[in-house]
Amino acid sequence: MMDTSSWMTIYPEIVLLVMACVIALADLFVKSPKRTATYALTLLSLGGVAWLHAMYADAGQTLYGFGRLVVSDPMGHWLKCFATIAVMVTLVYSRPYAADRDMLRGGEIFSLSMFALLGMSFMISGQNFIVIYLGLELLTLSSYALVALRRDHTQATEAAMKYFVLGAMASGFLLYGMSMMYGATGSLELSAVFKAVASGHVNHQVLVFGLVFIVAGLAFKIGAVPFHMWIPDVYQGAPTAATLMIGGAPKLAAFAIMIRLLVEGLLPLAFDWQQMLSFLAIGSLVVGNLAAIAQTNLKRMLAYSTIAQMGFVLLGFVAGVINGQTLLAANAYSSAMFYIVSYVLTTLASFGVIMLLARQGFESEEITDLAGLNQRSPLYAGVMAICLFSMAGIPPMVGFYAKLSVLQSLIVSGQSFYIGLAIFAVLMSLIGAFYYLRVVKVMYFDEPVTATTVSATTDVRVVLSVNGLLVLVLGIVPGALMALCADAIARMLAV
Repeated sequence: MMDTSSWMTIYPEIVLLVMACVIALADLFVKSPKRTATYALTLLSLGGVAWLHAMYADAGQTLYGFGRLVVSDPMGHWLKCFATIAVMVTLVYSRPYAADRDMLRGGEIFSLSMFALLGMSFMISGQNFIVIYLGLELLTLSSYALVALRRDHTQATEAAMKYFVLGAMASGFLLYGMSMMYGATGSLELSAVFKAVASGHVNHQVLVFGLVFIVAGLAFKIGAVPFHMWIPDVYQGAPTAATLMIGGAPKLAAFAIMIRLLVEGLLPLAFDWQQMLSFLAIGSLVVGNLAAIAQTNLKRMLAYSTIAQMGFVLLGFVAGVINGQTLLAANAYSSAMFYIVSYVLTTLASFGVIMLLARQGFESEEITDLAGLNQRSPLYAGVMAICLFSMAGIPPMVGFYAKLSVLQSLIVSGQSFYIGLAIFAVLMSLIGAFYYLRVVKVMYFDEPVTATTVSATTDVRVVLSVNGLLVLVLGIVPGALMALCADAIARMLAV
């Protein structure tokens, strides 16, 4: 019989799975077109799951379950807590938008979102190649369905097809790399893989060959150049609710599997994968920022912005191991974690405003659609401006401290190559500031193209205001979140 402690490591996931099934069944009996009862039950369930993760994280224990298939540690639980909150916020923003577009007919958006979150949870807590891959597939299959949820919309169907085909290819890359690692080391468990690679008895060429495929698969999932081709088309073509579901919480899970695979499993190969990530980061910063300048569609611009932002996350990984020493690892990886959390927080609010401005029969996707927004609604113009300033890295927004923490992790290494990378990243950020500030200019100085007032339901207005306020407040007092990330990464590395 399985030890009960194993079940405790995945207790929040069990609750999430049970509630996802209950909600899918209960929704069959809901007649309201707005799915009010389903919506309330989903938020209540997700709130309980987030609270469980926070309790587990606060306990500070690291436990392994089911023969080291999964791990329960502070880093994992904080990331799962943030991912759960991100999904809750996404659903709050999405409900009015989805109702206007007949996407709530069957309530699938709620159950699919919960199954996607379940996939993220297993990606974050996986300690075995198979568990991580199964979590990834659960997330991606749910995401494909969410993108195609607007059945009568040609662009959404096209985006879902592109996402499915390219996603299948990326999953193949990742799975092939994992199979190479299994063949070379004889184990699927990350700690055993780490020991086998560190022993030096495994053929290095085989390991590097497998590593290339793993890094390629990971690069696709976060949207790094040259595996970024799906991001602009899917972001633009998908319903904005699905775009936020893809661009928000899953980025936290993608960061987690990078930590699990590259740091916990393949840290002895850090010299090799740090070089790969350096070039991916450089390409992402160049292509993301330069391509975003030419965009007139706001969602497409934010897609290229995401590519550039992921370049910064990758920079947090490249300076963790210097000359075989891991003294700077905690500093580097915690800066990347802080960056990804602040990025998701900012993304939620920015897409929340885009969905709020959309109305039945009209998608507020062009940059010109935001013209004169300050005259129509100073509150939502202010929230959007805060988000854009944060993504540009302008103080005192949280995005400034996120960029600063990554840059200092490169500079303290003392290596000329990493210092050069930091200078290059700053130059690319200056270019990026142009297209963010252009949108602010349109909102505050252009004449409105419509006199339509911006109205929002109470839940959307409150959550969006708090979301925007957090982007500002966490920039003014970032210490608590930085300390949380540093402690979580330190505990993960200490095991």
